[in-house]
Amino acid sequence: MEFIKKNYEKVTLGLVLLILAAAACYLPFYITARRDSLAEKRTSVQGHPKELPAIDTSAVDSAFQRAQYPLNLDYTTNHNTLNPVIWKKLSDGGLIKAQNGKEEGPEALVVLKIKKLYLVVSYGSPSATGYFITIERQGMLREDKRKTQNFVSMQTKGDLVTLREVKGPAEKPTELDLEWNETGEKMVITPEKPFQRVDGFSADLKYPLEVNKTWLDRRVGSKPIVFANGLYNIVAITESNVVVLAESNKKKTTIEFHTVTEPR
Repeated sequence: MEFIKKNYEKVTLGLVLLILAAAACYLPFYITARRDSLAEKRTSVQGHPKELPAIDTSAVDSAFQRAQYPLNLDYTTNHNTLNPVIWKKLSDGGLIKAQNGKEEGPEALVVLKIKKLYLVVSYGSPSATGYFITIERQGMLREDKRKTQNFVSMQTKGDLVTLREVKGPAEKPTELDLEWNETGEKMVITPEKPFQRVDGFSADLKYPLEVNKTWLDRRVGSKPIVFANGLYNIVAITESNVVVLAESNKKKTTIEFHTVTEPR
């Protein structure tokens, strides 16, 4: 006991070193045993696991496709939540639904008919010194000016045409070569065949929203037409449309002519 008391620290240190040496010798065996145990458990737990189900991406794919074509929301023309439909009362008591602003006014004007107007220059009759030429200008505004006669000869110039050459016998020509004074256009007529070309157009118009608003045989320059509380001048007519000009704001509106095919 005396020895232990004198060498207590050395004895304690020796025991600690002995324990550590034993632990160091045991540790490799413990690690090996632990590794084998874990491997056995891993093998028994894994077995044959089931495959995970395929991920459903249809919702994401659908959203992606919709994102490629964004919606164009219309809050003006056909949207009535913020833009309620306006109904307007007509002079005859009827109602129209104002959807696009073209239900009344010049946009609502209807072209019923468009007719070609011709310039026709035809042989009239001979005289002792020249020839009488009949000229029909269907495009003239004044009806009394639409058909006139011009006397022409090789020495006399007519009001509208000039005679340039006579072919055949003078008393019974086979052909007269003429020139239109205003433009210098050449014209050839015979006793059987007149000269003819389109010189303009006339139109029949109707404003269906008011009673008795129909205008027939109107031409460019005709007196203004009155409808929808406004005054309108016809400023152009073609085979396919009529253009009117508002006196109030000088705005031009083109009304298309839609031909109607008669049923057979």
